[in-house]
Amino acid sequence: MTVPVAIVGASGYTGAELFRLLHAHPQVEIAGVYGKSSAGKRLADVYPQLHGISELVLEAADADAIAARAEIVFSALPHGESAQLCETLVARGRRVLDLSADFRLRDLAAHRAWYGDHHAPEMVGRAVYGLPELHRRELREATLVAVPGCYPTAAILAALPLVEAGLIGQPLVVDAKSGVSGAGRSPSLSTHFPEAAEGIRPYKIAGAHRHTPEIEQELARVAGAPVRITFTPHLVPMSRGILACVYGAARGDSGFHECLVERWRGEPFVTVLPLGTLPDTSFVRGSNRAHVAVAHDARAGVLVAMSAIDNLVKGASGQAVQCLNLMMGWPETTGLTAVAPFP
Repeated sequence: MTVPVAIVGASGYTGAELFRLLHAHPQVEIAGVYGKSSAGKRLADVYPQLHGISELVLEAADADAIAARAEIVFSALPHGESAQLCETLVARGRRVLDLSADFRLRDLAAHRAWYGDHHAPEMVGRAVYGLPELHRRELREATLVAVPGCYPTAAILAALPLVEAGLIGQPLVVDAKSGVSGAGRSPSLSTHFPEAAEGIRPYKIAGAHRHTPEIEQELARVAGAPVRITFTPHLVPMSRGILACVYGAARGDSGFHECLVERWRGEPFVTVLPLGTLPDTSFVRGSNRAHVAVAHDARAGVLVAMSAIDNLVKGASGQAVQCLNLMMGWPETTGLTAVAPFP
């Protein structure tokens, strides 16, 4: 038997990636797809690669209709639009995985400072942060999952073992580069091809990016004390991928690579690369894998922790499916074993 699932916000990039992964998942049936501006259109007309594969029609997102059709709901709506729908669906006994930022921050004041007023404030703090490598036990019983942001996933997987072991000093400098799909499907000047191609640019620097408190929140959990970062994201002219480099003062002279190896030992989707091998987004593209590494600049006394992920898979939809597997008691890798295509 399969479990019926719904995808809300199916016409966006993360929604399309959810469909791709869930369509191949042996334990689920996609019972409904929902959108706003695209309601009434066939999903295959929105994403032509689905011609001959799906006849599903996008519907307006009505909580009662979704709850009647699906046991599990993935919400890929924009920030601010997801909270009330998720709250209603949880109240109706459905298990929800939210890919927006509405429930990622556990402190309401922090959410208001970075995102403005919350549309379901009583739900803040109730969601499980959906990073399986950190919250696997809680995810098994979760009714509401806050799927992490793409930049935080990359930064946390790179730096967490070193922060946890006290091997890297603060403040941390997070330098990350993302493909333009991270900005979503709606066209904008900054992601227009002539604007984005042939160049690389930083944006929302010096504490302006909303993923900053999310990274600090999760690293502080393992540090047992507040963590402060300086986060500089960059837009690069590729469609997919995130490369994150996290810099901090080295505490000690050795054991940094071994720290990553030990912390991520046995993780199905995190690979610590051999010493001297560096992460590359090309080698994780289209997969749910994360490649991590660390280098020690002994002359400067600095550690460089690195990771590469696909922002739409391990950074969003694949991670959501990984959380689903844990919630349902299925093998964690179900539906997620695809190898990255190359070249």
